[in-house]
Amino acid sequence: MEKIYRAGSGYVFVVVEIILLVLMVFGFYSEKPIPAVSLIIVFVFFAKGFTIVNPNESAVLVLFGDYRGTIKKNGFRWVNPFFIRRKISLRARNLDSEPIKVNDKIGNPIRIGVVLVWRVRDTFKAAFDVNDFEHFVTIQTEAAIRKLAGLYPYDNFEDHEAEITLRSGGEEVNEELEREVTERLAIAGIEVIEARINYLAYAQEIAQAMLKRQQATAIVAARFKIVEGAVGMVEMALDELGKKGIVELDEDKKATMVSNLMVVLCGDKEATPVVNTGSIY
Repeated sequence: MEKIYRAGSGYVFVVVEIILLVLMVFGFYSEKPIPAVSLIIVFVFFAKGFTIVNPNESAVLVLFGDYRGTIKKNGFRWVNPFFIRRKISLRARNLDSEPIKVNDKIGNPIRIGVVLVWRVRDTFKAAFDVNDFEHFVTIQTEAAIRKLAGLYPYDNFEDHEAEITLRSGGEEVNEELEREVTERLAIAGIEVIEARINYLAYAQEIAQAMLKRQQATAIVAARFKIVEGAVGMVEMALDELGKKGIVELDEDKKATMVSNLMVVLCGDKEATPVVNTGSIY
């Protein structure tokens, strides 16, 4: 597990380096140059221990294969020069994935892309539990997209019982995506801040066919509403005529009147009103 390493102040060792530098100068002018050479070695060795940790950055420390801790406190620090230091950013990052081609729940090929906001939470897992945590985020996000697409249809044209679809699911679909990505990235110590679908469309090979189908469905739905409204108006007209006794109609005349009213209300130019030459009175 991740553990915090409290590194010494780099400024203290700057003073030590200055003292060593002064001693080296005196050593070069002394009659015994050997101590000066030793001081140079010590000076270079200590200089390798300086490290700078920027805000929202960390340094993972390893000593001969042994994890010693992570520096998260920013500033000018000094650590054991034998430490191997790996800098890992703790800042939030965006992953705007390229749309990939997948199949939805009912097998339709679609293209879907997501935007992911993430950051490293556990530096130990990010550094040692996966080979390359940035590449791991990309691959696992793509895997989560593929699984999500298999859970829902693109829309409910073919799956009328589907209450949630990719196109209209909204927050439910995004929450499922975020949950799936979070579970997959936990092994790498990654915190998922937000995951959302930012691109969704039918694949190119069926896009035109699906567009025509959507247009046809919209036309049918519009005509259904028109007919439904027209039937209501005809029914209301017949009820009012019956209540007020304005006119008495037999079944044949009612059928003729209904036919003519439906033609007028529905606006079908190709239809010809039924003409009854007889009086309705």
